[in-house]
Amino acid sequence: MAFDFSDMVEEARISARALIDFSEGLFNPTLRLGITGLSRAGKTVFITALIHGLTRGGRFPVFEPLASGRIARAHLEPQPDDAVPRFDYERHVHTLIDERAWPNSTVDISELRLVIDYQRASGAERTLTLDIVDYPGEWLLDLPLLNKSYEQWANESLELSRGNARSPLACAWHAYLAGLRADAPADEQAALTSARLFTDYLRACRDERFAMSLLPPGRFLMPGSLAGSPALTFAPLEVPQDGTAPEGSLWAMMRRRYQSYKDIVVRPFFRDHFARLDRQVVLVDALAAINSGPSALFDLEAAMAGILECFRVGRGTFLNALFRPRIDRILFAATKADHLHHSSHDRLEAVLKRAVSHAMMRAEDTGAAIDVVALAAVRATREAQVTRKRETLPSILGTPIAGEKADGEIFDGNTEVATFPGELPENPETLFEGESAFRGLASAQSDADFRFLRFRPPYLVRDGQDGAEALALPHIRLDRALQFLIGDRLQ
Repeated sequence: MAFDFSDMVEEARISARALIDFSEGLFNPTLRLGITGLSRAGKTVFITALIHGLTRGGRFPVFEPLASGRIARAHLEPQPDDAVPRFDYERHVHTLIDERAWPNSTVDISELRLVIDYQRASGAERTLTLDIVDYPGEWLLDLPLLNKSYEQWANESLELSRGNARSPLACAWHAYLAGLRADAPADEQAALTSARLFTDYLRACRDERFAMSLLPPGRFLMPGSLAGSPALTFAPLEVPQDGTAPEGSLWAMMRRRYQSYKDIVVRPFFRDHFARLDRQVVLVDALAAINSGPSALFDLEAAMAGILECFRVGRGTFLNALFRPRIDRILFAATKADHLHHSSHDRLEAVLKRAVSHAMMRAEDTGAAIDVVALAAVRATREAQVTRKRETLPSILGTPIAGEKADGEIFDGNTEVATFPGELPENPETLFEGESAFRGLASAQSDADFRFLRFRPPYLVRDGQDGAEALALPHIRLDRALQFLIGDRLQ
């Protein structure tokens, strides 16, 4: 689509906001860190563990500023954006440590300010303000819509829904769509029914059995206060990409509402939040995609490419900071590494690196730094060697959440079990090779029945005379993530 006047206005607003942020940062160096990921990737847990570790002195041997003792203190302060909800860190810590339960998923944007007092390598005392912005990954996947017409989006969505993996999930929507004429008079009931069936299809794609990642528009799955509004009451129609909608037609109605969705939902998010980020973490539940097979992995690959297309990436410069902010570091993290034995962690990392490899090449050409890591922000399991049928198996130990089932057994939430998670293939390409691809651990190994059990957070021993302080949350490579994301700013 052509660059129109509304785009110019948005760019002017972004530049003005960047100038304000830059002037404030002259006296108070600030880094805006975006944390996102698709549903169930672990955003809330990642942020909570990051803040808990920095404010309580967690065990982060790879995070040099903390390991060397140069960080004197890290503490929370009121966030600067009064219109953005505060990330409820205290409640999430209570849920993780006291209730040994996982916090609720992210459904809206939130923010938290962390101030780090540190000593530079030269000995000078400095302060870095870290503004952490938490937002759903589904919103990120909406950003490409800004450069697509309704007709382009409708054709792409229909083509995607007719793929082998998605077509059975879209049967009800496709059947209803077959009876609609795009040039028929605008019909509110037809729009409502189309939007409902289209949303049902998107929701089915997100189910853990299929683990699809490419599911815009994101607000259809988490509408919030916009539920039932015309801005969320549209769906793809069979229309030509270069066609013109007849006035008063169903097509014209859908096209207008699609445009309203971009104006009301997508543009404000891009302008007020996304375009102001300096660095970004993208959390990925790669294990769910692996378990669902090649279709889910190819879908994940397409989603990661779409995500990187959204980022304004590049080396941070003085002029960029003044007028056109760039994201100069992006971390892709495969979460839930604690569900695998450490011998497969490198293989999990290789799978994610393969999924983002094509997208990474473009970002690296701009001078941005990109890293891929397999991690667990909160480690819920321990490792052990279990002997079964005279064979020693590398296993994990953990307490399944109450109600979890495996092999006909229902767990009570208190009993620890040993499970053999299996091994990922050495060559990640074998996961992507169509009909001959590796089909996921649960189907490939009879001993992998416990593989996708959900485990409770670990029990933490408390220290101090009154037992009020919990010891650091255990993790896998959270310190490596921190070193990459902010280590250079604490030199």
